[in-house]
Amino acid sequence: MTGFASLTHEDDRATIGVTVKTVNHRFLDVQLRMPASLSDLEIRVRALLQKRLARGRVELAISVQHRVASTPTVELNEEFANAVVAVIDRARERGLVSGTLTPGDLLRLPQAITIRDRAVEVDPAIEAQLAASVESALEQALADMDAMRLREGAHLGADLEGRRQMLGVLIERLSGAAEEGRGDVESRLRDRVAEIARELPVDQALVAQEVVRAASRSDITEEVTRFRAHLAHWAALAGSDEPCGRKLDFLLQEMNREINTIGSKADGLRVSELIITAKAELERMREQVQNVE
Repeated sequence: MTGFASLTHEDDRATIGVTVKTVNHRFLDVQLRMPASLSDLEIRVRALLQKRLARGRVELAISVQHRVASTPTVELNEEFANAVVAVIDRARERGLVSGTLTPGDLLRLPQAITIRDRAVEVDPAIEAQLAASVESALEQALADMDAMRLREGAHLGADLEGRRQMLGVLIERLSGAAEEGRGDVESRLRDRVAEIARELPVDQALVAQEVVRAASRSDITEEVTRFRAHLAHWAALAGSDEPCGRKLDFLLQEMNREINTIGSKADGLRVSELIITAKAELERMREQVQNVE
């Protein structure tokens, strides 16, 4: 199920940005982008994600901007500067240049002066507070994402429930149509036997058994009963608080198998049309179930 959340958390120490996005996936695939300074927090972050999500591709980005100003250091490359002075002195002796070397001259030479940010000493207490702030921001972002996913899930659940009820109506119509078709098969067989009996002697008891046996091959009672059970199981799974996407996908495979069997066994004028309609509904549900966690 898709979801998105983005927020910024600010305190006296840093500005923390958290962006989380989820899209459909068969398994839980987590992709993290975090500052190297928070590497010790990665296990905890993954645990928080696994606590809330069972499947899906998750992209999580965490950024941290410290409020503590770094102190720059300025370093002189004395060896390089001495070499420059020596070259200028020789050029001056030959009358090629005049004047003395100024600070501005050195600043125009990137090799002469190096400016670096001085590493800030790590305070364990401050680092612990920062980690707690990151966790708090992440929890809030995940809560916002869950709210979005719940809204989408409510619409998705209503759509799937409507289709489940439609399948319940279709299976009852299929059962009735197949029963009518089986009666027609028996009637045609008896009429045909009666025509043959007018020309050849037949054992009526044996013929009756064969008629019943032939008609029973189109009996779909077992398939209809299993299909009803699958629909009831679907309702129970969809109404629970546990992740059920994979189980619902499996149930759809089983229902599709039952529909195929009914289509190959049942006779009747309306059976083919009902089979096509049921398979179309199952395919729509299969596409939607890929969005269910």
